[in-house]
Amino acid sequence: MTTIDDIPSRKLRSTTHDDNTSSERLLRTVARFVAAGYLIYFAILLPDFLRTAYVTESWWTPTAMIAVFGTGLSMGFASLAADTKWIRVTGAVATFAFLAAALSWWLAWDTSVVDTNGMPLASFPGLAGLAAAASLPSWLAFAQLTVTVVSVQLSINILRGPLLDGPLLADITFALMFCSIFVAATLGVIRTARILDSTRDTTHRQAATEAAVSARAVERERFDALIHDGVLSSLLAVARLGRTEGVIRQTEHTLAQLDSLRNHSSATTFDVDEALARLRSAATNVDEEIEIAVESRTDALYPAEVIRTASAALAEAVRNSVTHAGSDATRVATLSLRKDDISIVLSDDGSGFDPASVAPHRMGIAVSIVGRMRSLPGGSARVDSDKNDGGTTVALHWSAPS
Repeated sequence: MTTIDDIPSRKLRSTTHDDNTSSERLLRTVARFVAAGYLIYFAILLPDFLRTAYVTESWWTPTAMIAVFGTGLSMGFASLAADTKWIRVTGAVATFAFLAAALSWWLAWDTSVVDTNGMPLASFPGLAGLAAAASLPSWLAFAQLTVTVVSVQLSINILRGPLLDGPLLADITFALMFCSIFVAATLGVIRTARILDSTRDTTHRQAATEAAVSARAVERERFDALIHDGVLSSLLAVARLGRTEGVIRQTEHTLAQLDSLRNHSSATTFDVDEALARLRSAATNVDEEIEIAVESRTDALYPAEVIRTASAALAEAVRNSVTHAGSDATRVATLSLRKDDISIVLSDDGSGFDPASVAPHRMGIAVSIVGRMRSLPGGSARVDSDKNDGGTTVALHWSAPS
């Protein structure tokens, strides 16, 4: 039996990516960037922190370094957690740890000491601003940045004292503008990622609605097919053959199907013959030239919803192949139906494509194929292709949950 794992890799790239949202992936990237920044600044500024320790009380330098750099580095570890809330928690802690260190400096400063080099903490207030942008509302992020920048710039100015009297207002304004650029950019890309997630969710809901409309159309076709294949054929069989055992069984089966329609219900299971018929019909309705190969089959009953969903996913896969693989491509659908297990592999020898390059708004693969199969308990799908070697393989699989 062919399953998803049996398909040769051929250096193929799969569409089964991480399920995290765009905003979550971006948040993890920002957290790692901020943590790397804290690590770099620690390595660069450690000598300056040790050199200027005499400016403050003995407790301030080690406490401030542990609080500032420890919380900043913790964002990198939080980015490895499954839940991104820990990034926001550690980011908020890092933000306020930096602010607390900047404000507590005034309590620890030895007012009799001056130093022309200022204070090392003033070298990277923007990094704390990035942590704030990743974890706090925008207004609070800018408020924290403003208070921090003003505090550290005042510290530099008062430390330099009469030795180097610089333009305080100009220094504060420049530092605020410089840091605000990066904070605003971070807030902007995070907001854009959230809009993208919202747009994608809306598109998925619209696709689900369209799928429901399509399902109703399928049911109407089922009713038309029942009238043609069941009622009319039963009447013709009676007229030609009379009251035989075969005609009686056929008529009873047709009446049972009519009763299910009258009761506004539909079949809950399909036998292997009807399952294969529906899968064949789904593929050949899109491409009459497609080759259907039945690799294995067994006498079993399958949930109707599984067959309907797999048929719809197969039809969409064939439709994509007809549209994108090229006019000369040939398609083969291999069907394997065993007890509690269904495997469908559609392959073509077309031009191929790079699954990673498919735009997010293209729902054919993400929703109509992969999304459909994943909506089934025990269902899965994989789409593999290679733009260089050519050819695309779509593997649909369902196993009955334990």
